Amino acid sequence: MRNRLILLGILLTVFGLSGNEMQAQKLDFSGLTHRVGLDVRPSFVAQDNPFFKGENEAGKPIRHALSAHLKYSFQFSKDSEIGRLYPHAYQGIGVSYHYLDNQQELGSPVSVYAFQGSRIARLSRTLSLDYEWNFGASFGWKKHDAFSNSYNGAVGSKINAYINLGFLLNWQLAPRWNLTAGIDLTHFSNGNTHYPNSGVNLIGARIGVVRTFGPTAEKISPQVAGSSARNIFQPYFSYDLIIYGATRKRAMLNVGNSYMIPGSFGLVGLNFNPMYNFNRYFRAGVSLDAQYDESANVESHYASGGPDNPKFFKPPFREQFSVGFSARGELVMPIFSINVGVGYNVFQKGEDTKGWYQILALKTSLTPRLFLHVGYQLSKFKDPNNLMLGLGWRF
Repeated sequence: MRNRLILLGILLTVFGLSGNEMQAQKLDFSGLTHRVGLDVRPSFVAQDNPFFKGENEAGKPIRHALSAHLKYSFQFSKDSEIGRLYPHAYQGIGVSYHYLDNQQELGSPVSVYAFQGSRIARLSRTLSLDYEWNFGASFGWKKHDAFSNSYNGAVGSKINAYINLGFLLNWQLAPRWNLTAGIDLTHFSNGNTHYPNSGVNLIGARIGVVRTFGPTAEKISPQVAGSSARNIFQPYFSYDLIIYGATRKRAMLNVGNSYMIPGSFGLVGLNFNPMYNFNRYFRAGVSLDAQYDESANVESHYASGGPDNPKFFKPPFREQFSVGFSARGELVMPIFSINVGVGYNVFQKGEDTKGWYQILALKTSLTPRLFLHVGYQLSKFKDPNNLMLGLGWRF
Protein backbone atom coordinates (compact mmCIF):
# COMPACT_ATOMS: atom_id res chain seq x y z
CA MET A 1 0.00 0.00 0.00
CA ARG A 2 2.83 2.43 0.87
CA ASN A 3 4.58 1.72 -2.42
CA ARG A 4 1.32 2.41 -4.27
CA LEU A 5 0.96 5.73 -2.45
CA ILE A 6 4.46 6.82 -3.46
CA LEU A 7 3.91 5.64 -7.02
CA LEU A 8 0.55 7.41 -7.33
CA GLY A 9 1.97 10.72 -6.24
CA ILE A 10 4.97 10.46 -8.55
CA LEU A 11 3.01 9.29 -11.58
CA LEU A 12 0.44 12.04 -11.14
CA THR A 13 3.33 14.48 -11.19
CA VAL A 14 4.94 12.85 -14.21
CA PHE A 15 1.79 12.56 -16.30
CA GLY A 16 -0.37 15.37 -14.87
CA LEU A 17 0.95 17.83 -17.41
CA SER A 18 -1.71 20.48 -17.47
CA GLY A 19 -1.39 24.26 -17.33
CA ASN A 20 0.69 26.17 -14.81
CA GLU A 21 -1.02 28.63 -12.56
CA MET A 22 0.40 30.43 -13.81
CA GLN A 23 1.35 33.39 -15.34
CA ALA A 24 -2.31 33.58 -16.06
CA GLN A 25 -1.53 32.40 -19.55
CA LYS A 26 -3.33 29.65 -21.40
CA LEU A 27 -1.02 26.98 -22.74
CA ASP A 28 -0.95 26.75 -26.52
CA PHE A 29 0.14 23.31 -27.74
CA SER A 30 0.14 24.23 -31.43
CA GLY A 31 3.41 24.58 -33.30
CA LEU A 32 5.46 22.68 -30.73
CA THR A 33 9.12 21.90 -31.23
CA HIS A 34 9.66 18.22 -30.38
CA ARG A 35 12.94 16.90 -29.00
CA VAL A 36 14.32 13.37 -28.69
CA GLY A 37 17.45 12.94 -26.59
CA LEU A 38 19.85 10.22 -25.48
CA ASP A 39 22.07 10.64 -22.39
CA VAL A 40 24.83 8.50 -20.89
CA ARG A 41 25.70 9.31 -17.27
CA PRO A 42 28.69 7.68 -15.52
CA SER A 43 28.63 8.30 -11.76
CA PHE A 44 30.45 7.75 -8.49
CA VAL A 45 28.45 6.20 -5.63
CA ALA A 46 28.71 8.33 -2.50
CA GLN A 47 30.36 6.31 0.28
CA ASP A 48 27.85 7.32 2.94
CA ASN A 49 26.85 3.83 4.10
CA PRO A 50 29.00 0.88 5.29
CA PHE A 51 27.29 -1.23 2.63
CA PHE A 52 28.89 0.88 -0.11
CA LYS A 53 32.27 0.87 1.63
CA GLY A 54 32.56 -2.91 1.37
CA GLU A 55 30.40 -4.34 4.15
CA ASN A 56 28.40 -6.41 1.67
CA GLU A 57 28.18 -10.00 0.47
CA ALA A 58 30.82 -9.43 -2.21
CA GLY A 59 33.19 -7.83 0.28
CA LYS A 60 34.05 -5.06 -2.21
CA PRO A 61 33.30 -1.32 -2.24
CA ILE A 62 30.45 -0.20 -4.48
CA ARG A 63 31.83 2.87 -6.22
CA HIS A 64 30.57 3.02 -9.80
CA ALA A 65 27.24 3.49 -11.55
CA LEU A 66 26.22 4.04 -15.15
CA SER A 67 22.84 5.00 -16.60
CA ALA A 68 21.40 5.40 -20.10
CA HIS A 69 18.46 7.76 -20.69
CA LEU A 70 15.97 8.06 -23.54
CA LYS A 71 13.97 11.27 -23.37
CA TYR A 72 11.17 13.05 -25.20
CA SER A 73 10.46 16.72 -24.58
CA PHE A 74 8.85 19.69 -26.25
CA GLN A 75 9.18 23.45 -26.39
CA PHE A 76 6.28 25.83 -26.84
CA SER A 77 6.12 27.69 -30.12
CA LYS A 78 7.98 31.00 -30.13
CA ASP A 79 4.82 32.46 -31.68
CA SER A 80 2.72 31.58 -28.61
CA GLU A 81 2.54 33.76 -25.52
CA ILE A 82 4.00 31.08 -23.25
CA GLY A 83 6.74 30.41 -25.81
CA ARG A 84 7.72 34.08 -25.83
CA LEU A 85 7.80 34.16 -22.03
CA TYR A 86 9.90 30.97 -21.75
CA PRO A 87 11.72 30.68 -25.10
CA HIS A 88 14.36 28.22 -23.85
CA ALA A 89 12.30 26.00 -21.53
CA TYR A 90 11.68 22.38 -22.44
CA GLN A 91 9.77 19.68 -20.55
CA GLY A 92 8.97 16.04 -21.12
CA ILE A 93 9.17 12.41 -20.02
CA GLY A 94 12.19 10.12 -19.84
CA VAL A 95 13.06 6.51 -19.10
CA SER A 96 16.44 5.28 -17.89
CA TYR A 97 18.31 2.08 -17.03
CA HIS A 98 20.75 2.13 -14.11
CA TYR A 99 23.72 -0.17 -13.61
CA LEU A 100 25.50 -0.28 -10.24
CA ASP A 101 28.59 -2.27 -9.30
CA ASN A 102 26.77 -4.80 -7.12
CA GLN A 103 23.65 -5.84 -9.04
CA GLN A 104 23.25 -9.00 -6.97
CA GLU A 105 22.38 -7.00 -3.86
CA LEU A 106 21.10 -3.73 -5.40
CA GLY A 107 19.36 -4.85 -8.59
CA SER A 108 19.19 -3.08 -11.97
CA PRO A 109 16.56 -0.36 -11.54
CA VAL A 110 14.65 1.36 -14.33
CA SER A 111 13.34 4.90 -13.83
CA VAL A 112 10.41 6.75 -15.40
CA TYR A 113 10.42 10.48 -14.80
CA ALA A 114 9.33 13.96 -15.74
CA PHE A 115 12.02 16.49 -16.52
CA GLN A 116 12.42 20.13 -17.34
CA GLY A 117 15.33 22.34 -18.28
CA SER A 118 16.19 25.78 -19.53
CA ARG A 119 19.05 28.16 -20.19
CA ILE A 120 21.00 29.79 -17.36
CA ALA A 121 23.34 31.88 -19.51
CA ARG A 122 24.23 32.33 -23.17
CA LEU A 123 28.00 31.86 -23.56
CA SER A 124 28.30 32.30 -27.33
CA ARG A 125 26.21 32.16 -30.49
CA THR A 126 26.17 28.32 -30.37
CA LEU A 127 26.87 27.58 -26.68
CA SER A 128 24.78 27.99 -23.54
CA LEU A 129 24.88 26.92 -19.90
CA ASP A 130 21.66 25.08 -19.00
CA TYR A 131 20.13 23.29 -16.04
CA GLU A 132 17.86 20.23 -16.00
CA TRP A 133 16.01 18.41 -13.24
CA ASN A 134 14.49 14.91 -13.31
CA PHE A 135 11.84 13.61 -10.92
CA GLY A 136 10.11 10.24 -11.04
CA ALA A 137 10.01 6.66 -9.80
CA SER A 138 12.57 3.88 -10.08
CA PHE A 139 11.61 0.21 -10.19
CA GLY A 140 13.48 -3.08 -9.80
CA TRP A 141 15.59 -2.48 -6.70
CA LYS A 142 16.63 -5.39 -4.51
CA LYS A 143 15.64 -4.30 -1.04
CA HIS A 144 17.03 -5.17 2.36
CA ASP A 145 15.95 -8.56 3.68
CA ALA A 146 17.04 -9.95 7.04
CA PHE A 147 17.67 -13.38 5.49
CA SER A 148 18.44 -13.04 1.78
CA ASN A 149 19.90 -9.50 1.53
CA SER A 150 20.95 -8.61 5.05
CA TYR A 151 24.01 -6.50 4.19
CA ASN A 152 21.98 -4.00 2.17
CA GLY A 153 21.44 -1.24 4.70
CA ALA A 154 20.71 1.42 2.08
CA VAL A 155 17.60 0.33 0.15
CA GLY A 156 14.41 -0.69 1.94
CA SER A 157 11.90 -0.90 -0.93
CA LYS A 158 11.58 -2.18 -4.48
CA ILE A 159 10.22 1.20 -5.67
CA ASN A 160 12.07 4.40 -4.87
CA ALA A 161 11.79 8.03 -5.84
CA TYR A 162 14.34 9.22 -8.40
CA ILE A 163 15.61 12.82 -8.17
CA ASN A 164 18.33 14.33 -10.35
CA LEU A 165 19.74 17.81 -10.90
CA GLY A 166 22.24 18.58 -13.64
CA PHE A 167 24.14 21.55 -15.03
CA LEU A 168 25.27 21.22 -18.61
CA LEU A 169 26.86 22.94 -21.56
CA ASN A 170 24.57 22.88 -24.58
CA TRP A 171 26.37 23.13 -27.92
CA GLN A 172 24.33 23.61 -31.07
CA LEU A 173 26.11 21.48 -33.68
CA ALA A 174 23.55 22.17 -36.42
CA PRO A 175 20.07 23.75 -36.62
CA ARG A 176 18.46 20.51 -35.35
CA TRP A 177 21.31 18.82 -33.47
CA ASN A 178 22.66 19.64 -30.01
CA LEU A 179 25.44 18.06 -27.97
CA THR A 180 25.25 18.35 -24.17
CA ALA A 181 27.83 17.63 -21.46
CA GLY A 182 27.93 18.44 -17.77
CA ILE A 183 27.71 17.24 -14.18
CA ASP A 184 24.80 16.02 -12.08
CA LEU A 185 23.65 14.78 -8.69
CA THR A 186 21.20 11.88 -8.20
CA HIS A 187 19.28 10.66 -5.17
CA PHE A 188 17.18 7.50 -4.79
CA SER A 189 14.96 7.23 -1.69
CA ASN A 190 11.64 5.84 -0.49
CA GLY A 191 10.78 8.87 1.64
CA ASN A 192 11.00 6.99 4.93
CA THR A 193 8.01 4.83 4.03
CA HIS A 194 10.20 1.73 4.42
CA TYR A 195 13.28 0.90 6.44
CA PRO A 196 16.20 1.19 5.89
CA ASN A 197 16.14 4.47 3.99
CA SER A 198 19.62 5.91 3.79
CA GLY A 199 19.13 5.84 0.00
CA VAL A 200 21.61 5.87 -2.86
CA ASN A 201 23.43 9.07 -3.81
CA LEU A 202 25.37 9.52 -7.04
CA ILE A 203 27.76 12.24 -8.20
CA GLY A 204 28.61 12.09 -11.86
CA ALA A 205 29.01 13.39 -15.36
CA ARG A 206 26.69 13.32 -18.34
CA ILE A 207 26.96 13.51 -22.10
CA GLY A 208 24.08 13.48 -24.53
CA VAL A 209 22.73 14.32 -27.95
CA VAL A 210 19.38 15.94 -28.81
CA ARG A 211 17.54 15.94 -32.14
CA THR A 212 14.73 18.46 -32.68
CA PHE A 213 11.71 18.12 -34.96
CA GLY A 214 9.14 20.64 -36.06
CA PRO A 215 9.62 24.41 -36.00
CA THR A 216 13.16 25.48 -35.17
CA ALA A 217 13.38 26.47 -31.51
CA GLU A 218 16.26 28.94 -32.03
CA LYS A 219 17.63 27.86 -28.67
CA ILE A 220 20.94 29.66 -28.84
CA SER A 221 19.85 32.72 -30.78
CA PRO A 222 19.66 36.09 -29.00
CA GLN A 223 16.63 36.33 -26.78
CA VAL A 224 14.36 38.98 -28.18
CA ALA A 225 10.99 37.25 -28.00
CA GLY A 226 9.08 37.85 -24.82
CA SER A 227 10.89 41.07 -23.87
CA SER A 228 7.78 43.20 -24.24
CA ALA A 229 5.70 40.71 -22.23
CA ARG A 230 8.22 40.81 -19.38
CA ASN A 231 8.27 44.60 -19.36
CA ILE A 232 4.57 44.79 -18.57
CA PHE A 233 4.70 42.28 -15.70
CA GLN A 234 3.42 43.74 -12.45
CA PRO A 235 4.73 42.13 -9.21
CA TYR A 236 1.97 40.81 -6.97
CA PHE A 237 1.22 38.61 -3.95
CA SER A 238 -0.16 35.08 -4.25
CA TYR A 239 -1.19 32.66 -1.51
CA ASP A 240 -0.75 28.87 -1.55
CA LEU A 241 -2.79 26.66 0.77
CA ILE A 242 -1.56 23.04 0.80
CA ILE A 243 -2.93 19.96 2.55
CA TYR A 244 -0.81 16.81 2.47
CA GLY A 245 -0.41 13.39 4.03
CA ALA A 246 1.81 10.30 3.96
CA THR A 247 2.82 7.24 5.90
CA ARG A 248 6.26 6.57 7.36
CA LYS A 249 8.32 4.04 9.29
CA ARG A 250 10.13 4.71 12.54
CA ALA A 251 13.24 3.09 13.97
CA MET A 252 14.41 3.03 17.59
CA LEU A 253 17.82 2.68 19.23
CA ASN A 254 18.43 -0.08 21.75
CA VAL A 255 21.90 -0.55 23.25
CA GLY A 256 23.48 1.19 20.28
CA ASN A 257 21.57 -0.84 17.68
CA SER A 258 18.74 0.37 15.45
CA TYR A 259 15.48 -1.59 15.34
CA MET A 260 12.33 -1.11 13.32
CA ILE A 261 9.14 -0.31 15.20
CA PRO A 262 6.45 -2.60 13.73
CA GLY A 263 3.76 -1.05 11.57
CA SER A 264 3.47 2.27 9.78
CA PHE A 265 2.53 5.68 11.08
CA GLY A 266 0.36 8.29 9.42
CA LEU A 267 0.89 12.02 9.23
CA VAL A 268 -1.02 15.01 7.91
CA GLY A 269 0.06 18.58 7.41
CA LEU A 270 -0.98 22.02 6.25
CA ASN A 271 1.07 24.83 4.74
CA PHE A 272 -0.11 28.39 4.23
CA ASN A 273 2.42 30.17 2.08
CA PRO A 274 2.02 33.86 1.06
CA MET A 275 4.57 34.72 -1.64
CA TYR A 276 5.62 37.82 -3.49
CA ASN A 277 5.94 37.27 -7.24
CA PHE A 278 9.02 39.29 -8.19
CA ASN A 279 8.77 38.32 -11.85
CA ARG A 280 7.42 35.50 -14.00
CA TYR A 281 10.21 33.18 -12.93
CA PHE A 282 10.63 33.61 -9.18
CA ARG A 283 8.54 34.16 -6.08
CA ALA A 284 9.41 34.02 -2.37
CA GLY A 285 7.76 34.36 1.00
CA VAL A 286 7.18 32.86 4.42
CA SER A 287 5.11 29.74 5.13
CA LEU A 288 3.15 28.72 8.20
CA ASP A 289 3.69 24.95 8.51
CA ALA A 290 1.62 22.68 10.76
CA GLN A 291 2.10 18.91 10.94
CA TYR A 292 0.77 16.01 13.00
CA ASP A 293 3.02 12.91 12.97
CA GLU A 294 1.76 9.93 14.97
CA SER A 295 5.29 8.47 15.06
CA ALA A 296 6.83 11.51 16.73
CA ASN A 297 8.38 10.89 20.15
CA VAL A 298 6.99 7.35 20.48
CA GLU A 299 10.41 6.09 21.55
CA SER A 300 10.26 8.19 24.70
CA HIS A 301 7.03 6.40 25.67
CA TYR A 302 8.38 2.83 25.63
CA ALA A 303 6.19 0.43 27.60
CA SER A 304 7.47 -3.15 27.23
CA GLY A 305 8.68 -5.82 24.84
CA GLY A 306 11.94 -6.59 23.09
CA PRO A 307 13.40 -5.37 19.81
CA ASP A 308 11.18 -7.72 17.78
CA ASN A 309 7.92 -6.57 19.36
CA PRO A 310 8.24 -3.34 21.33
CA LYS A 311 5.18 -1.75 22.91
CA PHE A 312 4.64 1.96 23.39
CA PHE A 313 2.17 4.19 25.12
CA LYS A 314 0.62 6.72 22.75
CA PRO A 315 2.30 10.10 23.21
CA PRO A 316 0.04 13.06 23.97
CA PHE A 317 -1.12 15.16 21.03
CA ARG A 318 1.11 18.02 22.16
CA GLU A 319 4.22 15.89 21.48
CA GLN A 320 3.14 14.86 17.99
CA PHE A 321 1.89 18.19 16.68
CA SER A 322 4.23 20.96 15.61
CA VAL A 323 3.94 24.42 14.07
CA GLY A 324 6.81 26.21 12.40
CA PHE A 325 7.67 29.03 10.05
CA SER A 326 9.82 28.58 6.96
CA ALA A 327 11.40 30.90 4.42
CA ARG A 328 10.38 29.79 0.91
CA GLY A 329 11.66 30.39 -2.58
CA GLU A 330 10.07 29.08 -5.76
CA LEU A 331 11.29 28.75 -9.34
CA VAL A 332 8.33 29.17 -11.70
CA MET A 333 8.33 27.58 -15.14
CA PRO A 334 5.70 26.28 -17.58
CA ILE A 335 3.70 23.40 -16.03
CA PHE A 336 6.01 22.94 -13.02
CA SER A 337 7.37 25.00 -10.16
CA ILE A 338 10.02 23.98 -7.62
CA ASN A 339 9.66 25.16 -4.02
CA VAL A 340 12.44 25.03 -1.40
CA GLY A 341 12.25 26.06 2.21
CA VAL A 342 14.15 26.19 5.50
CA GLY A 343 12.09 26.42 8.68
CA TYR A 344 12.10 26.15 12.45
CA ASN A 345 9.41 24.68 14.71
CA VAL A 346 8.30 27.29 17.23
CA PHE A 347 5.42 25.31 18.73
CA GLN A 348 6.51 21.77 19.65
CA LYS A 349 7.39 19.43 22.48
CA GLY A 350 9.83 16.53 22.33
CA GLU A 351 13.10 15.78 20.61
CA ASP A 352 11.64 14.53 17.29
CA THR A 353 9.93 17.83 16.43
CA LYS A 354 12.59 20.12 17.85
CA GLY A 355 14.69 22.42 15.72
CA TRP A 356 15.15 23.04 12.02
CA TYR A 357 13.46 21.37 9.05
CA GLN A 358 13.93 21.63 5.29
CA ILE A 359 11.46 21.16 2.44
CA LEU A 360 11.84 20.41 -1.26
CA ALA A 361 8.62 20.25 -3.28
CA LEU A 362 7.52 19.94 -6.89
CA LYS A 363 4.20 21.53 -7.83
CA THR A 364 2.36 20.43 -10.96
CA SER A 365 -0.62 22.53 -12.00
CA LEU A 366 -3.88 20.70 -12.68
CA THR A 367 -6.01 23.82 -13.26
CA PRO A 368 -5.14 27.53 -13.17
CA ARG A 369 -5.47 27.39 -9.35
CA LEU A 370 -5.32 23.74 -8.29
CA PHE A 371 -1.95 21.99 -8.19
CA LEU A 372 -0.47 18.66 -7.15
CA HIS A 373 2.14 18.87 -4.40
CA VAL A 374 4.86 16.21 -4.07
CA GLY A 375 7.39 17.12 -1.43
CA TYR A 376 9.96 15.76 0.98
CA GLN A 377 10.96 17.00 4.40
CA LEU A 378 14.30 16.67 6.16
CA SER A 379 14.93 17.27 9.85
CA LYS A 380 17.97 19.12 11.20
CA PHE A 381 19.53 19.34 7.71
CA LYS A 382 20.42 15.62 7.63
CA ASP A 383 17.72 13.23 8.85
CA PRO A 384 15.05 11.94 6.41
CA ASN A 385 11.65 12.80 7.80
CA ASN A 386 8.62 12.24 5.56
CA LEU A 387 6.94 12.59 2.19
CA MET A 388 4.41 15.36 1.59
CA LEU A 389 1.83 14.15 -0.94
CA GLY A 390 -1.11 16.47 -1.34
CA LEU A 391 -3.04 19.16 -3.18
CA GLY A 392 -2.72 22.91 -3.14
CA TRP A 393 -4.90 25.88 -4.02
CA ARG A 394 -3.49 29.20 -5.16
CA PHE A 395 -5.41 32.44 -4.69
